[in-house]
Amino acid sequence: MNQKASGHKSGTLVLPGERLGVIEEFIPDSGTYVKDGVIYSKIVGRALMDLLSKRVSVYPLINGSPVPKVSSVVVGQVGNAQSDNVLVRIFKIGSKRISGVFTGILHISDVQERYVKSMNDVCKPGDIIRTKVISNKNQVSHLSTNDKSLGVVYAFCSCCSNLLEPKRHEMLCPKCGNVEKRKLALDYGKEEI
Repeated sequence: MNQKASGHKSGTLVLPGERLGVIEEFIPDSGTYVKDGVIYSKIVGRALMDLLSKRVSVYPLINGSPVPKVSSVVVGQVGNAQSDNVLVRIFKIGSKRISGVFTGILHISDVQERYVKSMNDVCKPGDIIRTKVISNKNQVSHLSTNDKSLGVVYAFCSCCSNLLEPKRHEMLCPKCGNVEKRKLALDYGKEEI
């Protein structure tokens, strides 16, 4: 493949989601992901088209710019919720705040060892949750809360949006008295946001 076919030359600045080539012509390498046979950039960086080894990669623009990797502990806000999974908008990797937008998905099977009936008993939209990245597929981080240190770190009342307080095995809203369930991290309320 010549460098023109993908529309990028080595060293070109690329953004997340930008098309870099196809798997028939290149081997996807670091900083890339594949969807329907097309290789895309996962990060903001410089594209590197190695025509000798037929590899395409993207090097981060900012050195050490954090991206969610497998086994990273991340903090994010719960967005769309289904009965068996929720989307999480990641804004912190380890102790570093990030400027990019990364999305993770927490599936009901990755919440804890015990059976969970519904994601409503785990977290709700707006909650701040600490999770661990267990895999990265198609630019989406797959998350888990299967550890005592992982789970909701700040929960908000579904009725009045007030911060919930833990009471035994439930969460209580001190403002309206609403009672809800969550899968809490051991240090609930102590995460620096």
